[in-house]
Amino acid sequence: MMSLMETSTTSFIVESLTKAIVEHRLMPGTKLAEQKLADHFGVSRTLVRQALFQLSQNRLIRLEPARGAFVATPSVDEARQVFAVRRMLEAEMVRSFVAQRTTAKIRALKQHVAAEKKAMESEDVGQRTELLGDFHVRMAELMGNEVLAQLLGELISRCALITLMYQSSTAAEHSHDEHAEIVTALADGDADHAVLLMQQHLDHVEAGLTFDRDLPTNDLSMALSSLAP
Repeated sequence: MMSLMETSTTSFIVESLTKAIVEHRLMPGTKLAEQKLADHFGVSRTLVRQALFQLSQNRLIRLEPARGAFVATPSVDEARQVFAVRRMLEAEMVRSFVAQRTTAKIRALKQHVAAEKKAMESEDVGQRTELLGDFHVRMAELMGNEVLAQLLGELISRCALITLMYQSSTAAEHSHDEHAEIVTALADGDADHAVLLMQQHLDHVEAGLTFDRDLPTNDLSMALSSLAP
């Protein structure tokens, strides 16, 4: 069994690499060398291996026998399936949110949307990407449903890889405005309209994917240089 300190260290590595992937600093297909990661985080390769295994369970990386770990490269079919699952989950989430909405919950969502706007204006790509994804997780958290928040977090992390691989630079510009419209419908208690807006939002994100584009590449050393050790 791992000690509490080892578990904490492994979790930190998982969180750091997930953040690098979500913020598009670790590109699909990047090889994750165990020794390089161990040196960067100042830990044993055993702890790195445990972190990589956890990430493989979340489908953010793939482990290949005799070759090592690589940032996942989701297929077109997987991309479509991820969005199909999100539509199912988030339609019901929106209905439930309306049923249990409070002034405090609406205020919290409006504050999140304001933070998105600030990140958009400052052209902070990493922060913008993270906040746009977190909007969906935040709704689940405000409902007190940790299972849903965790599921959505994993799906949205996979979406970050998908959008990195297949999204054009202009396709995500409307996400913030659409989030603001969803919050307005939630505040009004209009469940049907809120569900429709959420479905249209996910449709727009998926429609903005270009499945025949050249895939980006990156180097692990470059990505690690912006990770906190």
